[in-house]
Amino acid sequence: MIQSFLLIGQSNMAGRGYLNDVPQILNENIKVLRNGRWQIMFEPIHNDRSTAGVGLSSSFAASWQTHNNELEIGLIPCADGGTSLDDWSIGGALFDHAVAQAKLAMRSSQLAGILWHQGENDSFAHTATQYADKFEKIITELRSQLDAPHLPLIIGEIGGFLTDGLYGQYFTSYPKVNEELLRYAQSHAHCYYVTAKNLTANEDQLHFDAKSQRILGLRYYEAFAKLQHITTPLLNEKARVEDLYTRPMTQNENKLLLQHRFGSGEISQEEFLIKMKALGIS
Repeated sequence: MIQSFLLIGQSNMAGRGYLNDVPQILNENIKVLRNGRWQIMFEPIHNDRSTAGVGLSSSFAASWQTHNNELEIGLIPCADGGTSLDDWSIGGALFDHAVAQAKLAMRSSQLAGILWHQGENDSFAHTATQYADKFEKIITELRSQLDAPHLPLIIGEIGGFLTDGLYGQYFTSYPKVNEELLRYAQSHAHCYYVTAKNLTANEDQLHFDAKSQRILGLRYYEAFAKLQHITTPLLNEKARVEDLYTRPMTQNENKLLLQHRFGSGEISQEEFLIKMKALGIS
């Protein structure tokens, strides 16, 4: 049975890494819930904004699949850019949508974890100090409605670059949000914190760039696999990401990639047929 993960939070969970900055991750055992059906993953995974791009869940899933290569993993994309904890409040549209999508996924999968990344829109002096208390109410009710009191919850540190960019004046209290996230993780069972140390941003100094999203996904997987906080960067992170790219593709995956390139207008019909023939695919 597919092992599924609920993806919630704001834009750095949805992903704003530039698609052309990193190779595509393609693995026929990594699925995404779209229109109630499991489809093979292509990035971007989320469609919350027209600027959606590379997020952390792709490399999380690829790392998971490397260690569970006979099994399938499913991603349930429910993050929404620019949202605060108030936007995720119990009974609100985002909260109810996430619950509904998770329950829909649970018809054909086993819910294995929740991945959360959010906090930029609560990095104000009047909201940062309330973060852990608000977050606890949301997560407690989410676990209750999903009947999953022991489900692993992985939460990530928000970027240390936030005050350096165009919108820096709005994020002056981001260190307090990170303190609250860490405090929550350390004081609650089945919750694990992931550092964003040494990760870099797009030019906006708001969103993790694609290469950093790949690394952040590795860290999220490490926290999930070991059920422990990841407070320092992992060893050989760049090499581990490269291993995800150099994994030999199956014939079906090569076919899917060619179909995607043809369907998106990247290659012509003639090129498509030549490449399919070269792969021995009719």
